[in-house]
Amino acid sequence: MSTAGHGRPHDEGPYDAVVVGAGLAGLYMLHRLRGLGMTACVLEAGDDIGGTWYWNRYPGARCDVESVFYAYSFSRELVDEWEWTERYPTQPELLRYIHHVADRFDLRRDIRVSTRVTRAAFDEAARAWVLTTDDGDTVTATHCVMATGCLSAPRTPDFTGLDDFRGEVYSTAEWPHTPVDFTGKRVGVIGTGSSGIQAIPQIAAQAARLTVFQRTANFSVPAHNGPLSPTRAAWVRDNFEWYATDGKYTALFGTPPPPTPLLSVSVEEREQQFESKWREGGLGVIAVYPDIVVNAAANDVFADFIRDKIRATVTDPRTADDLCPDDHYFATKRPCVDIDYYATYNRDNVQLVNLRREPITSITEDGIATTAAMYDLDAIVLATGFDAMTGSLLRIDIRGSDGLALRDAWADGPRTFLGLMVAGFPNLFTITGPGSPSVLGNVITHIEQHVDWIAEALAFLRSSGLRTIEARTEEQDAWVAHVNEIAGFTLYPSASSWYVGANIPGKPRVFMPYIGGMPAYRARCDDLAARDYADCILGT
Repeated sequence: MSTAGHGRPHDEGPYDAVVVGAGLAGLYMLHRLRGLGMTACVLEAGDDIGGTWYWNRYPGARCDVESVFYAYSFSRELVDEWEWTERYPTQPELLRYIHHVADRFDLRRDIRVSTRVTRAAFDEAARAWVLTTDDGDTVTATHCVMATGCLSAPRTPDFTGLDDFRGEVYSTAEWPHTPVDFTGKRVGVIGTGSSGIQAIPQIAAQAARLTVFQRTANFSVPAHNGPLSPTRAAWVRDNFEWYATDGKYTALFGTPPPPTPLLSVSVEEREQQFESKWREGGLGVIAVYPDIVVNAAANDVFADFIRDKIRATVTDPRTADDLCPDDHYFATKRPCVDIDYYATYNRDNVQLVNLRREPITSITEDGIATTAAMYDLDAIVLATGFDAMTGSLLRIDIRGSDGLALRDAWADGPRTFLGLMVAGFPNLFTITGPGSPSVLGNVITHIEQHVDWIAEALAFLRSSGLRTIEARTEEQDAWVAHVNEIAGFTLYPSASSWYVGANIPGKPRVFMPYIGGMPAYRARCDDLAARDYADCILGT
C-alpha cells in the first residue's frame, strides 16, 4: 500500500481491517492493528496524512488543548523524544508531530492517500466489508473502522450570490496549501466560532480592513499562550505511568474545581476562584465550579463574569454588547480559546456586523449585502463550521445487513452502542462516534481509549475463533436512552449548538456526545470487555 506519487497498490485485500481516515485516530488504529499481527490499510481522502491538521491551515489555527496533553500516550519513547515549543501548538507544529509519528512507526506504507471512500457495504455472504473509492477501486476487509473525525465535514451555508462574488473566497476548513496574502485588502469573515475566533486577529493584523459578520456571539477565554516552560514540558514525562493510565482523563482541566457549589460560597470567594481560572486560561475554566453546567443560576453568575471581562476589554460599548453571548449558557457550546480576540475589535481597521440585527440578504459581485448596508470586499472567509459528529460518516454511503443504509438508520438522529458500534452493521466501528464523550474533552485521549478498546475486541474475536461482532438493538436502545437521560440533567441540550446539530438545516436535534464523564464511560466499556462482549452479537 503506497502513498501518493508512488502509483496504485496492486493488493486490494482481503485485509483483516480497513481504516478510513489518516488523522490521529487512523494512525493509532493502524499501529494497534499492526501490533496484533493483522493485515490492514488506511484510506485517506486528503493528499497527505494529518486529518484535521492537514485541512485546517487558516491563519491562527492551533489546538485549544495544551500541547503536552494533545499528544499520544501509548509510547513512553515518543513522549520522551518529542519537544513541543508552545503551550498551545500551531497547525504546522501539530502536522510535524503527526508526520514524526507516522515515520517513527513506519505507518506510511499501509496508507493510501488521495483516496476518498464513497461507499462501504457489508457483504453478508462473505462476512466482509467492501469499500468503494472515488476512483472506482474496491477494498475488502473483515472489519471496517471509521476514523473520519467529528469535525471534518465542512458546512457552507447556501448564501444567495456566493458564486457571483468577483473576489477571493476561502473556507477555514479547506484552506489553501499555498500562502494567502490579505495585505491591502478588504476582508470579510463570516462566522465567530472557534475557527473564526482564531483567524480574526491574524487577518486583522494584515488586512487593510476587516469586517466580521457575527450571527452568534460565543464565549471565549484567554489562552495565555507562550513558549512551553521546561517545567510544564517535563510534567508528563515525570508522571508518565500515572498519566498514561488514568491522569490523561482528568489533566485537561487543570486543578480540580472546588467541591462546594458556586452558589454556596461567598461572592468574594467565588470572584477569587473566577479570577484564578481566568489567569490560568484555557478550557480549565469549564471546571471553575462543579454546578455551572447543571444549575442555570450558577451558570449565569460565571457567564456575567465573562461578559464583564469582554466589556472591560472592548472599548466601544455597542461592539462589546454585541460580543457578549446572551442566547446560551456558558459551556453549552464548546468555549473557544483565543489569543487577543476581543482586543482585536479595538483596532481602527476592524468592524463587527451583528447579523441578528442586520441579516445577510445576498452576496454580490462586490461584497456582502445585509438588510442595513452593503459591505464592499476583496475577499470572503467562510468560518461557518461543520456538520459535526455524523457528517463525515453520512457523506459515505454506508450499508449494513440487508442493505440497511446508515442514513436511514439515523434518520431521527444517531443511534450507537457506546459510540463504538451500530446495530445492524456487523464489524463496523466508529472512533469517537456519537454517544461517546468524544468532543467534550481532549479528543486524542478519547481516540486512544476507543482504539485500544477496538483492538482488544478484535484480539478477543481472533482468540475465540469468532469472526463478527455487532451491537444488540436492545443494548443500543438502552445506551441511547442513558445518553439522553444524562444530557437532560444538564444545561447542554438547551443551546442551539453543533452538539445537537442545530447548525445544519433539517438535521434531527439530538444531543450527540455522552456527558456522563470519562470515568463512567470507561467503566462501561471495560465492563463489556470483561464480560466477553456479552451485550453484543458474536458470530463465527
